[in-house]
Amino acid sequence: MKTISIKSGQRMTGAACLVLLLAFLWLEGAAYPLSGAPAPEAQKKTSSKKQSREKLPPIPENYRKWLEEEVAYIITPVEKEIFLKLKTDRERDLFIEAFWKHRDPIPETTENEFKSEHYRRIDYANKYFGRESPKPGWKTDRGRFYIILGPPNDIQRIDSKSEVYDTEIWFYQGKTDLGLPPGFNVLFFREKGTGEFRLYSPTNDGPQALLTGYWGDPADYMSAYQKLREIEPTLANASLSLIPGEENTALGRPSLSSDLLLRQIEATPQRMVEDKYARKFFEYKDLVEVEYSANYLDSDYLVKVLKSPAGFYLIHYTIEPKRLSVNQYDNRFATNLKLNGTLSTLDGKIVYQFEKTYPVQMNEAQMRERQSLPVAIYDVLPCVPGDYKLSVLVKNDASKEFTSLEQTIRIPGKGGVELSSPILAYKVSPAEAAGGRVKAFLVGGNQLYLQASRVFTARDQLAVVLQLYGLTLALRDKAGLRFQFFKETETFKEKVVPLTEIPTLPEVVQIFSLSDFPPAHYFLNVSLMVDGKEQVTTREEFDLTFMDSLPRPWILSRVLPPPDSPYYGHILGTQLYNLGRLGEARSILEQALSAEPQNEELSRQLAQVYLEQREFARAAGLIENFIAGEKQATYETYLVAGKAFYHLGEYQKAIDVLDRAVNVHGTNIALLNLFGDCYLGLGKKAEASAVWEKSLEIMPDQPEVKKKLQALKGK
Repeated sequence: MKTISIKSGQRMTGAACLVLLLAFLWLEGAAYPLSGAPAPEAQKKTSSKKQSREKLPPIPENYRKWLEEEVAYIITPVEKEIFLKLKTDRERDLFIEAFWKHRDPIPETTENEFKSEHYRRIDYANKYFGRESPKPGWKTDRGRFYIILGPPNDIQRIDSKSEVYDTEIWFYQGKTDLGLPPGFNVLFFREKGTGEFRLYSPTNDGPQALLTGYWGDPADYMSAYQKLREIEPTLANASLSLIPGEENTALGRPSLSSDLLLRQIEATPQRMVEDKYARKFFEYKDLVEVEYSANYLDSDYLVKVLKSPAGFYLIHYTIEPKRLSVNQYDNRFATNLKLNGTLSTLDGKIVYQFEKTYPVQMNEAQMRERQSLPVAIYDVLPCVPGDYKLSVLVKNDASKEFTSLEQTIRIPGKGGVELSSPILAYKVSPAEAAGGRVKAFLVGGNQLYLQASRVFTARDQLAVVLQLYGLTLALRDKAGLRFQFFKETETFKEKVVPLTEIPTLPEVVQIFSLSDFPPAHYFLNVSLMVDGKEQVTTREEFDLTFMDSLPRPWILSRVLPPPDSPYYGHILGTQLYNLGRLGEARSILEQALSAEPQNEELSRQLAQVYLEQREFARAAGLIENFIAGEKQATYETYLVAGKAFYHLGEYQKAIDVLDRAVNVHGTNIALLNLFGDCYLGLGKKAEASAVWEKSLEIMPDQPEVKKKLQALKGK
């Protein structure tokens, strides 16, 4: 068996990134002097105070060494912050594994080439650069730049000259993939002729610092440069500019771009990794299996809320992992993608949880066709009105990688005019075979094809799809929808469509040609206009690329039952129950159960509502047939039945039900505690005491059980 990765995304770099970085470094230059350059006294004091404030929390010595020595120059602030929050050695080991995995240039090989090269550079620096210094070699300026950049293409050494201090000029080329110039120098010199070599800064040091016995004007760079040029022309040029061809001799001033270059070099290791994985590691380390925890995979995602034909709301979402790994068995390629979702209130209360599996199976021809394409997972779930956080965890069985979606959403309540957020699709196709069933991004009989990135080409037809609810006939006759496209802050295109010309309401599908849209970032405002006045507005944004075409994803999706199925009543009723809205939950669950009376899950959920409403006999009667005879019920059903019989005072019957649960599913804390209550109800104090003590052995932090046990023992 072999695991193969299909890459779905790429990192984009360009000159614009370098310009922005240089501008940032220029603005920040005063606050962050070059590591090797002397800082003003005030800055030194501030730095000392800052270091004392940032004293690391106590961690084992081997992890402290890893953090402060081995990865000191390449770890990002986010990674360091997360690492210091970890509590156990196991968590630290897993984080370190993830740290190196996210720097592995060829994940398909067993060796991590980046890691091997990094430690080779540390060993070299310690061996050769600490000889003239009390510090280990990795702490010296030469060691730092060697670890970051690796060995130079050439080293020119200038030593044993009476007119200039010992100097080394390191020349690098072929580092453009790091966003650095095609060729550049890094210069080190022995300041005052003694001690270790330190980094030379054209701006902070100037050519004067390289000359022995120079007593001229410290601001007269040109005189120092001319004198240095008579001695060593190559060194003179490098003293004003580290970038060949930019000597700046005409101005007689050091090149500012040289110091910006040095800052850029020191920032390079941190810029070359996306450290989002570190936060995801911390968020999910207690929720995913150990083998997944170090393998976070970034993804794009998009979430939209639409109304179903039955009147309830559906959350549609797509998750698009940056790559998809599959196992190869001969000429078959397969994996399972497991979705674990949670819908919670904004204060953290769980409203609904779900698990789904998306099997992936391909033959060799399909693999060849899809290996260069992105993949998108489409999913949909019903939800009651409210404000929520949707979290979806996706795990790949083949690669043991995981990715996630986190989105705050609002499900609107009833009443008033509702204008949904527009969906921007690159393709819309009639879905005649759907048969009234529900599918993600299936709207008004049309299947929408979209990408979370919302990027289009000039050849695309942009489909704008939304829903408009709550209109009266009178309002419909005089209202229209205005579509406004903004390029930057300027209106680029506008169109008003009367509602009387939209026969598909409440669904709206408008197609726009993008052939006359220049590449740019756009905003689209869709407004309901009544008598020329804006009533409701919703917005979306998109990008138009200069490319002629884009790779569109192949899609994993599932078909759900029609909107009138009890399937949705069960989910919506469960959500209302968890929100404490028992009356609404009861109504929806009773209606759903009337359509499917033999559904055990529906019956159990409704019985839980009856228990909360203290209708214990109704709860017991509803699920008694599921626990009768030889049929095996779920653990949850046995527990609900046991609670119902306990509250009815039928303690022995409750114990018999709980015994069956243990025989079928084993014991747990909830069962043990309910056993104790039932034994106590029968006056069997010794039995009650025994099961509660067992419960506390398994989970000591149970204050209520401790109180019961103390009361039973008369303490």
